Amino acid sequence: MATSNIKTRFGTLVKARRVRLGISQEELAGRAGLHRTYVCDVESGRRNISLESIEKLARALETPVSRLLSSAGKSSSEKGPEELLSPDELVDILCVEDRADDVELAMEALKAAKITNRIHVVRDGAEALQFLFCTGQYVQRRLSNRPQLILLDLGLPKIGGLEVLRRIKADPRTRDIPVIVLTASNRDKDIVTSKRLGAEDYIVKPVDFQNLSEVTQKLSFQWALLKPMPALA
Repeated sequence: MATSNIKTRFGTLVKARRVRLGISQEELAGRAGLHRTYVCDVESGRRNISLESIEKLARALETPVSRLLSSAGKSSSEKGPEELLSPDELVDILCVEDRADDVELAMEALKAAKITNRIHVVRDGAEALQFLFCTGQYVQRRLSNRPQLILLDLGLPKIGGLEVLRRIKADPRTRDIPVIVLTASNRDKDIVTSKRLGAEDYIVKPVDFQNLSEVTQKLSFQWALLKPMPALA
C-alpha cells in the first residue's frame, strides 16, 4: 500500500473520530499538545506523522493506538473510515445519517448541549439494523448493549428511515429505545407516519443546539448530561 494512501486513511480516521466526539481541530490539538495546523495537515493526509504524535492523538481521541493504526492499514472495502469503535463497545447514542455535513452539525449540537456520551454513526438503514440487531459486521455486539437514543434520518440509502423505524418499534428488544427522526421539513408527511410508528419527536435539519435542546428537554433526557468526558491519561 502506498504511503500516501495510509496517510490519507489515517487522516480520515482521525477526523471521523474527532467529529464523533464533537470537538474542533483546535480542541483536538489542545488535548494532544499539538499545533492546530499540524492536526489540519494530518486530517488532510499531508503530514508525515511521528509515532509520538500518533500516541498523542490516540490519547486525545480516547482510542487505542493499535486501533488507529490497524484501521488505517485496511482498505475502505474492509472497514468504513468512520468506524473507530469496536463492534461490541457500548454506545449511548446511535446517529443514522448518510450526509457527512449533517453528521458534523449534529455532533457540534451535541457538544454544545454538553452531551458527551459515546456516539456511533452509521451511514445507511441497512447498517443501522445490523448494529441494532447484532448481525453482519456487528455480530459481535451484545443486544443488551443497546443505545439509549437514536437520531434517525428519514432519507437513508439502502433501507429508508421509515422502514428502519418500523422495524425498531416492531421488535420488543428495541421498541423502547427513544427515536428522534431527522427531516428536511416540518410539513413533511413522513413526520405524521413517524409518530404513528412510535417516534418520540422530530428535528428539522440541520440539527443545532436550539432544536436539539428543545427536544431533549421536552423528552426529559437528563441521562444525556450526566456522563463526564473521561480524563485523559
